[in-house]
Amino acid sequence: MLAVFAVGCLTLAGCSSGEFKGVYDLPLPGGADVGDHPYSVTVQFADVLDLVPQAAVKVGDVPVGRVREVRLGGDGWTAETVLEVNGDVVLPANAVARLRQSSLLGEKFVELAPPDGDTKTADAKNAGTGRLANGATITLDRTNRNPEFEEIFGALSLLLNGGGIGQLQTINRELSKVMDGNEEQIRSFLSGVNTLVTDLDAHRSNITEALDGLNRLSATLANRHEQVSGALTDLTPGLQTLTDQRTQLVSMLQSLDRLGTVATDVVDRSRADMVADLRALAPILGQLAAAGENLPQSLQMLPTFPFPDSVLNTVKGDYVNAFVSMIPAPGVPLPPLGEGVPETGLPVFPSVSKTPAPSGGR
Repeated sequence: MLAVFAVGCLTLAGCSSGEFKGVYDLPLPGGADVGDHPYSVTVQFADVLDLVPQAAVKVGDVPVGRVREVRLGGDGWTAETVLEVNGDVVLPANAVARLRQSSLLGEKFVELAPPDGDTKTADAKNAGTGRLANGATITLDRTNRNPEFEEIFGALSLLLNGGGIGQLQTINRELSKVMDGNEEQIRSFLSGVNTLVTDLDAHRSNITEALDGLNRLSATLANRHEQVSGALTDLTPGLQTLTDQRTQLVSMLQSLDRLGTVATDVVDRSRADMVADLRALAPILGQLAAAGENLPQSLQMLPTFPFPDSVLNTVKGDYVNAFVSMIPAPGVPLPPLGEGVPETGLPVFPSVSKTPAPSGGR
């Protein structure tokens, strides 16, 4: 059976137009059908692991092609795989490639897929643009691989042998010592934490508004950076002056403190005398208040002193005489006056009637 299969394969290889390069050129039974017009895609991997030619290429766990070649990249560090994909399979131009494993110990294969969250594959198919084309390259930033079985167990071995697993017993023992006898305090602490978290959750909207306000304040300060910087720069000389006069300011405050102490002592000592003075002043103020209208009425006599207004109304048909004398300042010449000027040069004016008697007087 195997001989017949080998003979058939060799016959097919000899009939093909291409050069036979060995067993890797033989198609695997049950492999993917790449169709009559497949297209090739080059995929770069940082580590290709044990991927071999003729391995499957899948999209959504459906075989759509095969690995045609595995080679070293031009930089000497990157592995490159050339894939043959069925021409009817449409993928976006930014498709990603992952090196997967069919089972825990199964074969490796390459999975092609749109980027996570990309739903534009159908649009690319309908528009005919933005699709993965023949000869395209999927670079390193769009490829990855799953961890190997050996790597998982190696990391687990490191954790169990040289990691922190051995410290769990010590941690558990120390926690038991801390909690022993402190159950009430720990329970109270947890209750307080629960209350705190509950209050924070109840005021979540207020906290959010406060954070938003702080964000707006920060944005405002950021927009006014030059003004704030200028204000701080202008404050520097004033602060320097305050620093230079710190001794005088401290002395002034100490003097004010002593003045306050002395003033308090003076008020305390003179309190009794001041109260006595106010009590002695109370009768005088009382008599002034009792005078009432008499005091302002008595002041009305001042303009007609020594005669009150009542005298002016009782003298009928006569005059109240007044004499006015004027003495000029030294060096001021006198104007020529008429009769009645004495030899002394001091004019004496005749009597002038102040107010005529009311009509009907005798």
